[in-house]
Amino acid sequence: MRALVLPVRILAGCAIVGMLYVGRPVLIPIVLSVFLFYALDPVVDRLQRWHVPRALGAVTVVLALVGATGVGAVALWPQVETVVTQIPAGVQHLRTTLRRSRTRTSEPTALQKVQAAADAIDKAAAESAPTVADRGTVMVEMADPWRVSDLLWSSGLGMLARAGQVIGVLFLTVFLLIEDDAFKRKLVRRMDSLGEKRVTVGILNDVAAQIERFIWVQAVTSAGVALVTGLALWALGVAQPAAWGMFAGVMNLVPFFGPFIVACVIGAVAFLQFGSLTSAALIAGVTLAITSIEGNIVTPHLLSRAASLNLVVLFVAIAFWSGVWGVAGMLLAVPILMAVKVVADRVEGCEGLADFLSA
Repeated sequence: MRALVLPVRILAGCAIVGMLYVGRPVLIPIVLSVFLFYALDPVVDRLQRWHVPRALGAVTVVLALVGATGVGAVALWPQVETVVTQIPAGVQHLRTTLRRSRTRTSEPTALQKVQAAADAIDKAAAESAPTVADRGTVMVEMADPWRVSDLLWSSGLGMLARAGQVIGVLFLTVFLLIEDDAFKRKLVRRMDSLGEKRVTVGILNDVAAQIERFIWVQAVTSAGVALVTGLALWALGVAQPAAWGMFAGVMNLVPFFGPFIVACVIGAVAFLQFGSLTSAALIAGVTLAITSIEGNIVTPHLLSRAASLNLVVLFVAIAFWSGVWGVAGMLLAVPILMAVKVVADRVEGCEGLADFLSA
């Protein structure tokens, strides 16, 4: 039986990963709703202390969030639309620049040598393989004609599915905010003694406080990065600074990869706009400096020592969740890992896991 323990655990882990991947259309909205609940619960609690009914306060806060998001999207949409419309021209300009740089150098680059070797191998394989005429057969491939209606239909279905998920997340968040203490009371009711009930209530309150603090710190620092980056890009003369500042703020939620992606993208945008590698490097360096100051000074100062995470575990968590849930998993990896660590810090018997996750 001991020899079967490790294979059973491996199979169980594979089954869990498979369930996470297959069930991502259901699990991602649930996880988003839970984190929205922790972020908005302090506001609803404050309204309840001001004698506002909890149901009314929950609906009001969620509608205010939707309204603020809509106003921000409408305000930023002209810049976002300009960025999207400039992408084809930017790609064509980049191709022209690369083509000119290749014509200026007489000696082929390493990439060109690799491409030439691959072409030679393909030509040799094609010459040695029997042709269709040698076999005396003609292969005909029937392809359905491409229709614009099919693209519009598939895009419409995708947008309806996303809209349904967003509505589901909002409704579930409202229900969680309304039933705030109901789950806690039901869980405490299962405890046998008064001491166990007090310990359980303390653990639940500590977990909620830590997760709420972490989410608010992440939201405030990301908003700060978006604002400072937008102002810096505006001062440097980069077009559409508000849109790129918003992009930097969203990607700031992803450690390691986020700042690197922001620096590369904005550096490429600056190169396409100014046509100078020096200007592109300067602007990319400014954005990287902003995210570095936030990640190494501001956020650690706002968060407690208990909220610090092991960098290796953090890197692996981002890679894992991005592979399982895509972009949503990349954005949710840090909050999920933080929630696991907070629970492990306060649940008896999970001290080893908490120590492993700590920095």
